[in-house]
Amino acid sequence: MNRTLILGYGNFDRQDDGVAWHVLASVARRLGCAVPSSPEEEFPLNAAAPDFLFELQLTPEMAETIAQYDRVCFVDAHTGAVPQDVNVSAIAAEFQASPLTHHLTAQSLLTFAQTLYNARPEAILVSVRGYQFGFERELSPLTGQLAEEAAEWIVEWMKK
Repeated sequence: MNRTLILGYGNFDRQDDGVAWHVLASVARRLGCAVPSSPEEEFPLNAAAPDFLFELQLTPEMAETIAQYDRVCFVDAHTGAVPQDVNVSAIAAEFQASPLTHHLTAQSLLTFAQTLYNARPEAILVSVRGYQFGFERELSPLTGQLAEEAAEWIVEWMKK
């Protein structure tokens, strides 16, 4: 059995930017796993299920974590720069320079895991369209629907 990590990231306090936490919670519920009451709490470990991790942003230190898995599903919000509302793409190690000082892509994180730990997990990026980025924790209605669609897609991907 492949060890799988579902790693969501975003700002839960900025409405749709926190969609990843909602997607992780929906996947966990669909798999019969316990869901924490807030993103400040960790998802409980369950030997028969994937591991879930939600963070504000990706950091270089996460390379050690993802190196321990055979498969990693990254989940994040997007603002419409890609045409699909729920965009799923296979990704691989590729260093991507960023003009922003606090921005690390999933592909760059995979590069760190490969370079530092010789790890090459199969990886996908599931990005969900966000519409509202106000200062609240509830998703906009449209993004809420898309979060459920993304969760279903991830559950199906795990069966492969």
